Amino acid sequence: MTLIDKIGWIRLENGRILCARSYGKDLFYVPGGKRDPGETDVQALVREIGEELAVVIAPETARHAGTFEAQADGKGDGVVVRVTCYTAEHTGTPAPTSEIEEIRWLGYADRDRMSTAGQVVFDALHERGELR
Repeated sequence: MTLIDKIGWIRLENGRILCARSYGKDLFYVPGGKRDPGETDVQALVREIGEELAVVIAPETARHAGTFEAQADGKGDGVVVRVTCYTAEHTGTPAPTSEIEEIRWLGYADRDRMSTAGQVVFDALHERGELR
């Protein structure tokens, strides 16, 4: 098994979650990305969300919201993505930057628009009553 280790930001409002879609991709995902060598989860979260969405994460508010695994989209069998997700407060208005073409608030009915790992996150949030 090959593991792709990522950090994700769960931002929920009114039963919907903020999701991102990269240029040239069809599927949305939970915003975030891979950690740089030596980074903690929270350091990676702050950096990745700042780069992708142009907001500042308040690191002291970061709370673990779950760790999710699924087959990586577009990769061979045995390539698994693990997304360690956090909630956190932020300042600024989320806007697509860097490699992000689009951001959108999605509900559970939009599950099929998500990456495979994103669908696992959606299912967990829906089961907890946080995503409608």
